[in-house]
Amino acid sequence: MDNQRLVQQLYQTFGYEHFRQGQQEIIEDVLAGRDVLGVLPTGTGKSICYQLPAKILPGLTIVVSPLISLMVDQVKQLKASGYKAVAALNSFMDRKDRTRIMENIASYDLIYVSPEMLQNEWVTHYLSNLAVDLFVVDEAHCISQWGHEFRTDYLKLHEVIRELGNPVVLALSATATPEVQEDIVGKLKCETMVRHIHPMDKQNISLAVEHFASPEQKVDRMINLLKKNQAPTMIYFSSRQWAERVSNELQHALEQRVAFYHGGMEQTDRMLVQQQFMNDQLDIICCTSAFGMGVDKKNIRFVLHFHIPSQLESFIQEIGRAGRDGEPCVSLVLYSPKDHYLPQMLIQSELPDQDQFLSVLSGLERYRKTGKSLPEDPEVLDLFELSESQWNFIQYQLDQMDVLKGKQLIRSPLAEDVRGFLEKLLMERWTYKHHKLNEMIGWIHCNGCRRVALYEPFQKGVREPDVLCCDACGFKIDQVKFNETSIKRKRDSWEKRLADLFGKGETS
Repeated sequence: MDNQRLVQQLYQTFGYEHFRQGQQEIIEDVLAGRDVLGVLPTGTGKSICYQLPAKILPGLTIVVSPLISLMVDQVKQLKASGYKAVAALNSFMDRKDRTRIMENIASYDLIYVSPEMLQNEWVTHYLSNLAVDLFVVDEAHCISQWGHEFRTDYLKLHEVIRELGNPVVLALSATATPEVQEDIVGKLKCETMVRHIHPMDKQNISLAVEHFASPEQKVDRMINLLKKNQAPTMIYFSSRQWAERVSNELQHALEQRVAFYHGGMEQTDRMLVQQQFMNDQLDIICCTSAFGMGVDKKNIRFVLHFHIPSQLESFIQEIGRAGRDGEPCVSLVLYSPKDHYLPQMLIQSELPDQDQFLSVLSGLERYRKTGKSLPEDPEVLDLFELSESQWNFIQYQLDQMDVLKGKQLIRSPLAEDVRGFLEKLLMERWTYKHHKLNEMIGWIHCNGCRRVALYEPFQKGVREPDVLCCDACGFKIDQVKFNETSIKRKRDSWEKRLADLFGKGETS
């Protein structure tokens, strides 16, 4: 398809008159049958890179998406724009709805699905009987970030691609170091991928870090800052308890609408909070990393970090959610001396330590000698006192080494080659994760330009920012004044709100 026809198709389908940076080159390669790795900054419209080909190609496009809320949101947005031949398959749907979609699968252009759903034989049976033209891994850094421990089904995607007849593969991400790029290509087994790697630095964000003696001082600082600024704000936490606690404190201290969001909430509650924030019915959201991926809210002005993430990639993804309309925005990290303990604890919950590892292998060997099958995963976790991520790590590697098939141990997990390989791999993962955390902490304490230091592991140099750069280059956060008064709202009594609801009160 020539350039003019491609732009015409873009306008007819989505109403855009021209492509954004990087989109057209990726789409042209996909339509020419080439596997592609695309790294584009957050907010530059990565989804167009597969949504438009899905409309043009005659067969089905499958999009592997990491979060149910993200899938639901994207399907809703597409249908609202008139793109009807799209659906999502996820565990939140009841079996009747999933069956309806699968029985009518040939009528869709685009299907969103989780990596776990693609391990369901019932699903892959339906899909393998169709002409799948394009296989997309959205947020492809999850292969590296989550695949090794938390969600090992990401590491099995190459098997699904083969089962589907080796369609064209498109992997998309906003943050991928050269190392992560190699991991994505290697795990998907697409060594000939064409790479379109664009600068990740966000030109409309100012960066700042402030140091505090205690968490309570951080809360006071945020209250003072947000009292002077009424604008959509995200505050990131590594602790669900702290997210809830600070949300409650901000609700009482500010005349703004505040809520919390974390993975411990019911799915329906999480989706409700996300939709309220997207629709400007909430002003401030106190959240863990479970929130934000794929959230296309244009007018977020502040991204505050009450706790630091465990790696720079996560930090870049999270601050990338601010200022997607191109207007000025701010990132502020509030750091206290013991903040590194939380990400360290997270790493410990993801990987078994040496003692746990040897204890599990010995326990598995006892099962093998009895000839018994392993119990279901929840019982295994209790039996060996493991987290889900720790067991996923061990289980996946044993499966790959033909030690464990399903629930049956078919050779000794204590065999020298098995134990030696796993010990080496475990040490490599511990070293890698602590290196990533040390990079994050090093950035917190850097003395030079924060923008240069942040993006240095990802690319050569940074572009000239459109705003004041960072606190090392003259930016002062107390001089910022965001006052989007349309979201400011008085806290009325419940009687007043009830009267308003029934049209008996004054408009607030």
